[in-house]
Amino acid sequence: MRKIIHRAETRGHSCNDWLRSYHTFSCDDYYDAERISFGALRILNDNRITPGMGFSIHPHKNMEIITIPLSGELQYGDSKKVQSIIGINDIQLISAGTGIFHSEKNSSKIYPVEFLQIWIMPRERNTHPNYQRYTLNEADNSKELIMIAGPDDSTPLLLLQNAWVSMYQPKEDKTLKYQLHQSNNGVYIFVINGKITFDDIELNSRDGIGIFNTNSLELKAIKNSRILIIEVPL
Repeated sequence: MRKIIHRAETRGHSCNDWLRSYHTFSCDDYYDAERISFGALRILNDNRITPGMGFSIHPHKNMEIITIPLSGELQYGDSKKVQSIIGINDIQLISAGTGIFHSEKNSSKIYPVEFLQIWIMPRERNTHPNYQRYTLNEADNSKELIMIAGPDDSTPLLLLQNAWVSMYQPKEDKTLKYQLHQSNNGVYIFVINGKITFDDIELNSRDGIGIFNTNSLELKAIKNSRILIIEVPL
């Protein structure tokens, strides 16, 4: 087993009058040759947008883009004429494929919006652009492990990659044994909030760790936590 640790305070940071963004991997003006990606996981951004502001229309191509609001609501619009508002129980997936233009703005004039955005490189380029959205229901939120996205119909959102994205919401002292779906994959763990341990390594809010050369792993919650588990080809 091998691992690479990314502490919250080591992330890249960009900030202007309406956007605060922390970058786990190289993005925008932040560049680190040793933090380009983790296999097919290209971007993991932790964003905060001030009231009434946001990203104006801009292009994306050949990328699987997952957006997870953590607080507030995000107003979305694209060149496929999709218009939506996504909030804290919503998860959005855009398969950009041959190309799509979209905008993302804070729908509130009063409160900030905070969200995670994950980019996963697809297994096939130049596919037809597609929009998906899933709202977590009461049954989902009662589970410790919620499968969000994957390469087949066993998950609510369909990824165009042999990758799986899960949300783990353990109570204090709970343990998860995670079995990888494919032997050539690795797993990136991102702690949204709380505290966990893996292999005697303590991980706190916004810490991340990439784990590979293993078929399984075990996480233990030190306190109530919310964690992203992103399994991707290496």
